[in-house]
Amino acid sequence: MEAREPGLSIVDPEIHQLIAAEEVRQTESIRLIASENYASRAVLEATGSVLTNKYSEGYAGKRYYQGQVNVDAVERLAIERMCKLFGAEHANVQPYSGSPANLAVYLAFCQPGDPIMGLGLPAGGHLTHGWTVSITGKFFKSIRYGVSKTDHRIDMGEVRALASEHKPKIIFCGATAYPRIWDFGAFREIADQIGAILVADIAHIAGLVAAGVHPTPIGICDVVTTTTHKTLRGPRGGMIMCKAQHAKAIDSAVFPGLQGGPHNHTTAAIAVAAHEASKPEFKAYAAKIVSNARTLAAALLERGFALITGGTDNHLLLIDMTPKGLAGKPYAKALERAGIVCNCNSIPFDPRKPFDPSGIRLGTPAVTSRGMGPDEMARIAGWMDEVAQHMDDETLLARVKGEVRELCKGFHAPGISFA
Repeated sequence: MEAREPGLSIVDPEIHQLIAAEEVRQTESIRLIASENYASRAVLEATGSVLTNKYSEGYAGKRYYQGQVNVDAVERLAIERMCKLFGAEHANVQPYSGSPANLAVYLAFCQPGDPIMGLGLPAGGHLTHGWTVSITGKFFKSIRYGVSKTDHRIDMGEVRALASEHKPKIIFCGATAYPRIWDFGAFREIADQIGAILVADIAHIAGLVAAGVHPTPIGICDVVTTTTHKTLRGPRGGMIMCKAQHAKAIDSAVFPGLQGGPHNHTTAAIAVAAHEASKPEFKAYAAKIVSNARTLAAALLERGFALITGGTDNHLLLIDMTPKGLAGKPYAKALERAGIVCNCNSIPFDPRKPFDPSGIRLGTPAVTSRGMGPDEMARIAGWMDEVAQHMDDETLLARVKGEVRELCKGFHAPGISFA
């Protein structure tokens, strides 16, 4: 009988212990980072499969390597399922993550130095929408629109004026820290007036879009980019959907334009995530994400927290800690010591520096995946208020952490075997 290969605990006990510790951390803490979630056991199994071993440059049916019979079937399934889930004409599931997906869009439609337009990072946009430190802000002439000073919502008048003046080749709509619904139709009108390619980056809201709890950009925007994790609960990957007329340009930009062989294990997990997201229970899950976010927002407002835009329409809350006399980063660190994990975040017109901003960002995808609901959102708000009032009281933080741990025992963390 062939000897069984030694597992991770034998081959590399140090890494094994760190992974085990991370399982404990993810199980015993309240995870409120808006871009994080729990992937299912099925998604994790696909991600850790022998498909990791296969190299597959090219596309299904047109590869540069032999031995693709199973890989081609996997990629075709992923494409077919995602197109059906979102109602898209074409999908490319090979981008390694959301940022390369956005880079592929620029490569498909722009030349270096061309004008592009997206939401500025301080207003909640993403680095790859043309911010200064990103390659997208260095290789292209970046025009940034923002939000209104009065209500912190997208200033469509500014978008229209900037687009008319600069005539960007591409207009990005989408964000990483914006808690309201996107009016894709209004952006479409502006793009049509100047002949721009309209791109929606729905990395944060893809699961909400797929479930119908956020308006869809499919059929309105020329191209839609996304990650495949976050609210979609898949693996760490990227995807581009587009109208059929742009399929060739997009596919050529991904390969051979930016990438070599796709990560086949990730492609398989994307297919699994699309299958899971097609189920009725996923629609119910996505609706609960939004209702939990609104419940948490209301509970925090009752306790004197200042929410940017006054609330939320999606999975995300952005909070200005200034009225509490606190900065975002030390507060986020104190919350972590109390077992509640979020991230510090800049707010619109933030007077503080990005690495030491005024705000924090919260999200409800992960806690919703564990089955938490209105009662738990109220308890979380109460703990957050206690921590805000006693940030330097380590005894109180330890007590809250213990209470958080006890709460988490009642809610299974998907995909994690730790008990």
